[in-house]
Amino acid sequence: MWVPQQLPDIAGPLKQAGLELAPEQLADLTGDPMGAVVSLGGCTASFVSPQGLVVTNHHCAYGAIQLNSTAENNLIELGFNAGTKEGELSAGPNARIYVLDGITDVTAQVRATLEAAGDGRARTHALDALEKQLVADCETEPGYRCHLYSFLGGNDYRLFRNLEIRDVRLVHAPPNSVGSYGGDIDNWMWPRHTGDFSFYRAYVGPDGKPAPYSEDNVPYQPKHWLKVASQPLEAGDFVMVAGYPGRTFRWALADEFDATTGWSYPTTRDHYQDLVGLVEAAGAADKDIEVKYASTVRGWHNVMKNYGGQLEGFERMGASAIKHRDEQAVLDWLRGQGAEGQAALDAHATLVELLEQGNATRERDLVVPQLFRTGALGTARTLHRLSIERARPDAEREAGYQQRDLPGIEGAMRQMDRRYHPDMDRQLQEYWLRQYVALPQDQRVPALDQWLGGDGEAAVQAALDRLAGTALGGLDTRLALLESDQATLEASGDPAIELAVAMAPYFTAQEQARKDREGVELLARPTWLQAAADYRRSQGGHVYPDANSSLRITFGNVQGYTRPDGVELPPFTTLEQIPAKHTGEDPFNAPQVQLEKIAAGEYAGLASEELGTVPVNFTADLDITGGNSGSPVLDARGELVGLVFDMNWESVASNWVFNPELTRVIAVDGRYMRWIMEEVYPAPEVLREMGLAD
Repeated sequence: MWVPQQLPDIAGPLKQAGLELAPEQLADLTGDPMGAVVSLGGCTASFVSPQGLVVTNHHCAYGAIQLNSTAENNLIELGFNAGTKEGELSAGPNARIYVLDGITDVTAQVRATLEAAGDGRARTHALDALEKQLVADCETEPGYRCHLYSFLGGNDYRLFRNLEIRDVRLVHAPPNSVGSYGGDIDNWMWPRHTGDFSFYRAYVGPDGKPAPYSEDNVPYQPKHWLKVASQPLEAGDFVMVAGYPGRTFRWALADEFDATTGWSYPTTRDHYQDLVGLVEAAGAADKDIEVKYASTVRGWHNVMKNYGGQLEGFERMGASAIKHRDEQAVLDWLRGQGAEGQAALDAHATLVELLEQGNATRERDLVVPQLFRTGALGTARTLHRLSIERARPDAEREAGYQQRDLPGIEGAMRQMDRRYHPDMDRQLQEYWLRQYVALPQDQRVPALDQWLGGDGEAAVQAALDRLAGTALGGLDTRLALLESDQATLEASGDPAIELAVAMAPYFTAQEQARKDREGVELLARPTWLQAAADYRRSQGGHVYPDANSSLRITFGNVQGYTRPDGVELPPFTTLEQIPAKHTGEDPFNAPQVQLEKIAAGEYAGLASEELGTVPVNFTADLDITGGNSGSPVLDARGELVGLVFDMNWESVASNWVFNPELTRVIAVDGRYMRWIMEEVYPAPEVLREMGLAD
């Protein structure tokens, strides 16, 4: 996952793989084609018309589809096509499109600030103050959102400036039977047959500047948009993906890997499995719950399968042994340098000690925050913390509660109704309260114990009965409390807020302890990772930083792979394989019109000469992770050939240990997207706008 600025340095491999553009062109992040690639704040997307039309994955738009769905008009199942701009639906008050405007290297400034600070907490506060100042200066002009990213553990710092488009509307989404064909069963699997695509449109105010949703707003006119490929994609062709991968951990300590695989992943997976069972059972009896929690459940399912796949992959490849072997090689190399290597050895020991400190309370540190992320309690905690922070000067407020964050907080309050049901919220509170009272006594929180007044089931049920009296399920109540000062809020008498108030000192203490640890890590992590990078370079290896949600580029070629069991898998799947999977029941319930078109061989002129039919999905040896979903797949000329939406089962372990032989991305082929919009779920106006129809 190359930082774009590195591309001129690897021009040789790029050209050898088949790139026809100049690598320097790809390093121009506001030029063509990179300027068309945007972030959704968790997924990637790209402009595909001069009128702000944006394409991304169906699963990236799923939250917006769910937000506009009801039990009576379930757009998840029915699909949606606006037909006209007037028919487009708001993706919600918190939907965003971030258009990259510029990147500034601020490494020297950050390093000078950290070196001038004293102890760990002082370093954390110094970095926090500098970050707020850099961001504030960057956001002086309204309509921009800035973020400070650190690379390679803090060896480099760059400030990203993005245009923040706040009026995002849903234009087209195929029904779930296309957009999520195969569902969780096929998730992370190859071969795959999923039409994972949807379209948004970006809107701005009449003056061309970002603005909240308004009927007076007009489509945003991007400087660059992607053109659909003029040449058909074939096996062996060069492809690249530009996007915003979330996080990888390839530079993590071996002990951090062991803690994650031995406890964090299996524990989280098991909790999510329990929660999915609760919501699915409740949703089966109440369609309102099913629709409101559909996006949440889908996220849990994805994490469960991902973690399970990673754990399986780690065991198969002996990942722990690999991590320990590689780390030991660095340590031995450092010891061979005598006094020059001691600082990095000390940094390594410090990081191990910090990890051990965190492991001591990891059960509590998972359960308590999860309890306070449930609907009413999460809202209460946010409202209370905001009332405290609002009394401070903006620059002194905690990140997440500054003036720049208020639209997002208000948006969450407004859309809570579409993702909250009091009966379901009670069940989720009950689950986490039971997990809490089962914690060892040395991990209990006195304030929460006092509020509960006991450890048994009776205490849990009494607490739930108290919390059931909350008024935070009402929009008017939430909005009124959003504007309240601390004294007014604490006098509200709302039981959820009373619990949030009781727990506030605990969360503050936890926050300060975290900052103390982070301050120590701010020196230790970059020192250790610089040494690890120097060792890798000394062995002739490539050095690129872990993913951190900033823009990256990965490149390679369209190709299948051979599974560990020896089975060879091709790079493309085809239309005719869809009815072969069809059962008539979710998740293999292809639309009848689709089955009829396939049976009749109606390919709309989109068949591949190589395959003799329309390709559906394809694989390539690229390197992605979560956050890359919706990323455009570009050919050697920088033209759009598809959208990345997944990885194969064998590659999910690559977040920690990269295996180029087995790692593949899975993308929806642009020809299949077009075929769906022509033959199955028509969207002629979208095709015309993309220059694909008369």
